[in-house]
Amino acid sequence: ATASGQAAEFLTAVALAEQGCNLVSSSALYGGTHTMFETTLGRFGIEARFVDGDDPDAFAARIDADTRFLYTEVIGNPSGAVADLAALADVAHAHDLPLVVDSTFATPYLCRPLEHGADIVVHSATKFIGGHGTSIGGVVVESGRFDWGSGRFPQMTEPNAGYNGLRFWENFGELAFCTKLRAEQLRDVGASMSPFNAFLLLQGLETLPQRMEEHVANASAVAGFLEGHPAVGWVAYAGLESSPYRALADRYLPKGPGAVFTFGVDGGREAGAAFIERLQMVSHLANVGDARTLVIHPASTTHQQLSAEAMAAGGVSPDMVRLSIGLEDLDDILWDLDQALTGGAR
Repeated sequence: ATASGQAAEFLTAVALAEQGCNLVSSSALYGGTHTMFETTLGRFGIEARFVDGDDPDAFAARIDADTRFLYTEVIGNPSGAVADLAALADVAHAHDLPLVVDSTFATPYLCRPLEHGADIVVHSATKFIGGHGTSIGGVVVESGRFDWGSGRFPQMTEPNAGYNGLRFWENFGELAFCTKLRAEQLRDVGASMSPFNAFLLLQGLETLPQRMEEHVANASAVAGFLEGHPAVGWVAYAGLESSPYRALADRYLPKGPGAVFTFGVDGGREAGAAFIERLQMVSHLANVGDARTLVIHPASTTHQQLSAEAMAAGGVSPDMVRLSIGLEDLDDILWDLDQALTGGAR
């Protein structure tokens, strides 16, 4: 457990890679992750190579002797792209590399990435695991199946000077990576979860299945409503029959493709901004995974630091509006969205 989802990602990255190494990642990422990979890790001498997350061959084409891991989000934030986990795992393992995935939007209830070939899974527990917007935390889970003895990871196999010559892979086996992460990266950076956040997140886990069933049911209904609304230009939700990711969602997310999705209001960015301002019940916040329905404009908030090219590669358009559907009564959610789309409450 870590202090945040960003901490989980950062600690994982620096445990796997060092100066002169690189990672290959889907470009369909949360803006903070993209910036951390490109800028912060860049200062460490670690190169991030961004590729089309829908194309496993694009990942393979960027791998070289200095690559240390492949990375993707199970459900892209905010694009909603669903990763082909098994295909990406095949590419990673063919090159003796671990596949690291962020399963925050999918949650452990909707998707079990380790069963589809992922080697390391990270979560921002701040979101659906906590479920109420009251706590911050991150999680790192390893499969215990990855063979660290390929020669690419001397930090796992060679004697560790900080622990009197201990060898993580030899001494801890299937727990080697998480043991190293806890004993070195978490200790050195100090990104530990607070006891009270741990308490709140454990409470959230107790109701995760029930909440996700309701989140998904509401999200599916809202996405269908918006797809048929005359003021909406497009909807990107993998649960819709029209989605290019429907088959992947059925395979990897059989209980539903989450409760976060995007759409575009006819009239572009200005119309989308006006829509957000007219909302009365839905909260204008950057978080997701709350019991409340939340809305944000990614291009001017969560992804505003990206270049226009990086935004386009990540599926972020100027007219995009992101919704995180909550647990309110469905009729209340639909009423608020409809009145905001049609010009205000009547």
